[in-house]
Amino acid sequence: MTHSLTAIYKKMPSGIRQLAGPRHFCGIHRTLAWAMYWTLLTFLSGGMLTLAPLTAGAAPQESSPRMTPVVRAVQAVAPAVVNITSTQVIQGQTLSPLEQFFGPGQGPGANGPRSPRKQKRESLGSGVIVDGKKGLVLTNAHVIAGGDEVMVRLLDGREFPAAVCGAAQDFDIAVLQIKGASDLPSVNLGNSDNILPGETAIAIGNPFGFSHTVTTGVISALGRTIRSRNSAFTDLIQTDAAINPGNSGGPLLNLEGVLIGINTAVDARGGGIGFAIPVNKARRVMSDLMNKGGVGPLWLGLDVQDVDPHMAMALGLSRARGVLVTAVFPGTPAEKACLRPGDIIDSINATPVRDRRDYLDILRNQTADAKLRLSLRRDGETVPLDITPAPFTDENARNLMLKRWGFRVAQGAGRVTVSSVSANGPSPFLQKGDIISAVGTIPVQEEKDLLQAFRRERMSGQVLMQITRNGKGYYARLVP
Repeated sequence: MTHSLTAIYKKMPSGIRQLAGPRHFCGIHRTLAWAMYWTLLTFLSGGMLTLAPLTAGAAPQESSPRMTPVVRAVQAVAPAVVNITSTQVIQGQTLSPLEQFFGPGQGPGANGPRSPRKQKRESLGSGVIVDGKKGLVLTNAHVIAGGDEVMVRLLDGREFPAAVCGAAQDFDIAVLQIKGASDLPSVNLGNSDNILPGETAIAIGNPFGFSHTVTTGVISALGRTIRSRNSAFTDLIQTDAAINPGNSGGPLLNLEGVLIGINTAVDARGGGIGFAIPVNKARRVMSDLMNKGGVGPLWLGLDVQDVDPHMAMALGLSRARGVLVTAVFPGTPAEKACLRPGDIIDSINATPVRDRRDYLDILRNQTADAKLRLSLRRDGETVPLDITPAPFTDENARNLMLKRWGFRVAQGAGRVTVSSVSANGPSPFLQKGDIISAVGTIPVQEEKDLLQAFRRERMSGQVLMQITRNGKGYYARLVP
């Protein structure tokens, strides 16, 4: 033992060796010497440097408990999330200093000449890069609606202009292409068909302009439907991850850091209820926009009418709901699925069908490969029926328009004119050569505009049309 201590003593630095000399190599001096020696030895060997990653401001190691799956997902995807600014240039007029005080049109000289000026109106939203090589960004259609200039800003601060490749208002999906950039970061697209209610959801976006804000929650429910005044959005993902104005168009991720949805809306009645478009639907819409220039309309091949209280009483129903099938056209999905007049469609994919407007709105929010489950009431029983919609071609629309509205049209130079009118049809007020200027609120400049308006309004009880004849405009009500 004495020999071992002597060997260690000889290896100590001279300063410590003097403190722990042979005559002091005992008691507290020995303890102090040992402590000083091993501390110095550990420092010189770099042992104390292992604490450096844990100092303030340093990134945690991969094995740190702070590196949760959420953190990993955010670190992987955040560079691909972009802040979108859509700018609309509008014409305005300058106000004189007196009008600025008294108000527009008020005060001395308010009726004098004014100089026009341009004003910019900006809207903010989010998006996510889905193809880094091509610079393609998925976002919401309402984020860029009406925008004359679109700019995107990345996490690293770079800004680029972007071109709108296409937008589908019925799906609230738009595709942008970033200009002047290549090999950008991108997100991996997941499969929204295997989402599990209750699993963790991560939203990244720019709420209220606060760039790259991360919120987490769970998948609250699947297959939700929300309605607006003129449309319905179906098959939505519901989440309680906070989604606020500016989050629109941003990604909804799972713990694997893959895209499962595009955030689109929040229920204004309370917090904790947000909605996202499933990535599978967004992917199909994006493909149609890029390859076909738009999403083709679909139909089942039916005519329906509302079930009103009198009809409900005659059919022995407890309340008026659903739509009554009045006609099934040959060669259509409805005929192949054995639908028949007298059936009442109560819901589509568990979404209640309240009237004809609901029926058309739900169909407009479907893609070509959609599998629909109808719930029918037939002979007093509830009958489930699976059906796949078919393309509603222009030729289908022309033939059905002649039958329901009673006229045909021809395309002219920037206008659509009536070419023939059915003698016993519902539009005897029309004459050959009349110009169809608008149907409802939809302006008509080309035949495709009229056919699109017909698809939307074909089941309406009445349609307001704007007609131009001999240079004068008229409004006429068509009752099919």
